[in-house]
Amino acid sequence: MMMTPVEKSGRRSWPPVVSNQPITPPPGTAIPARPGVPRFGLLAVVALLLAFLPFSPVLGQSPAVRPEMTAATPSTAPCRFTLAESVAMALKQSMVVQAAKEGVKGAEAQKKEAFTGFLPKLSTSYSYTRLNDAPWTNMPPMTISSPILPAPLTTPGGPITVGTQDNYSWALEFRQPLFAGGSILANYQANRKGEDIARVDETAAAQNIVEEVKSAYFQILKAQKILGVARQAVEQLKSHRDEARHFFDVGLIPKNDLLQSEVQLANGEHNLVRAENSLEIVKSRFNTLLRRPIDAPVEVEDILAYRPFPKAVEECLQTAYSQRPEIKAHALKVEQAREVVKAARGNFFPTVSAVGHYERFGDTGSLQGSTYKSMENWYLMARADWTFWEWGKTKNQVDAHRARENQAGSMLILERDKVTLEVKAAYILVRESEKQVFVAQKSIDQAEENFRINNERYREQVATSTDVLDAQTLLTKAKSDYFTALGDYFITQARLERAMGVSQ
Repeated sequence: MMMTPVEKSGRRSWPPVVSNQPITPPPGTAIPARPGVPRFGLLAVVALLLAFLPFSPVLGQSPAVRPEMTAATPSTAPCRFTLAESVAMALKQSMVVQAAKEGVKGAEAQKKEAFTGFLPKLSTSYSYTRLNDAPWTNMPPMTISSPILPAPLTTPGGPITVGTQDNYSWALEFRQPLFAGGSILANYQANRKGEDIARVDETAAAQNIVEEVKSAYFQILKAQKILGVARQAVEQLKSHRDEARHFFDVGLIPKNDLLQSEVQLANGEHNLVRAENSLEIVKSRFNTLLRRPIDAPVEVEDILAYRPFPKAVEECLQTAYSQRPEIKAHALKVEQAREVVKAARGNFFPTVSAVGHYERFGDTGSLQGSTYKSMENWYLMARADWTFWEWGKTKNQVDAHRARENQAGSMLILERDKVTLEVKAAYILVRESEKQVFVAQKSIDQAEENFRINNERYREQVATSTDVLDAQTLLTKAKSDYFTALGDYFITQARLERAMGVSQ
């Protein structure tokens, strides 16, 4: 180690300075070995350190990548979302959409269950029966004569056993329906409509989430713009307060004008706090829709720029009539109710089935038959069942289902009228917000000029502090109204798209 000039002068410095230049001994000078440390021992220590280095949590890691020196984790860093990314994440995380998907799975299972009505049914049974006595019959006395017999044969008669006391039986049967009055087909068609309804309900749930995400997205942008206006207003009020204090100090204005500027500044700071809280609330709602931590920081892409909405109200209505999920669902419910009526009418007719039956018997559990009965038996049979009189039960069922069909038709008409009103109202709000955007934009230009003139006149002391404060209030209101109208324009567009059934 080479000594620095500070150390050579006798003064110590901390930390000691180490030169990066290598130390070279004078020519011909031998470097003595360190006493007490054999060279092979030093090599062993170095090898041990190198072997331990990859497993060390500190030495085996470069300082540039230590955990304590890394940047903030993604959970604490703000996430910048585009509108498309926000919608995609909400649809993926939404429990409402997941519940709707489970509804589709349930409807699919019900449709498959109804399809089994076309297929043969297989059943089996195993039974054991123990009788109080073995089956027997009473044989009367009989006399049998024949030319081949030397003399007539006479039997005394009496009880004769004809079965076993223990009886085991196993049966296998299949039954294939051949005709059921159309009820099997109608039931299957009704469950198919149920699956279609579940899928339409899933689409409606997804469109609701899309509308909510778009609304929250543009509410964030609107709140950010209004917050910027509030901050700018506070800066302008501070500047005016400082000018008023200067004029008061030199005796150009009364103290009342200074107090007015300070009160107006306090009101501006209060509005700033409200704007900050409003932004936090809409961000929390956005995080809730995306199922993120409610306090997670959020940044969204700024797309709050006016874009015209070209569609006319008639086009919006026609789109809604063809695309709105609720109208589709009610139309499918009418068709489903019609199929249920057909299924109920099938009970007026007999049911015809083909039956195949196989059976094994025995007096022991091994089913090997008995002395009195063969081991197995089978048969094929065509069977018709018809309950032809139940005191009007089937007719009343048909009438009840037909009434539900008429009810579903009325609900379809009501839903169509409801959608018409929703589309018309949403369209009017879109056009209203669009007009407010242009009006507010013109107001901003006029309010800025008004504020500039009053501010200059106040500096020349030809206008009062009240004039400046009024002009500043008008400017803040004009800017807030503009961004409110622009945000509402996009929010009402999202509602109109939902009313049309085209939310994406």
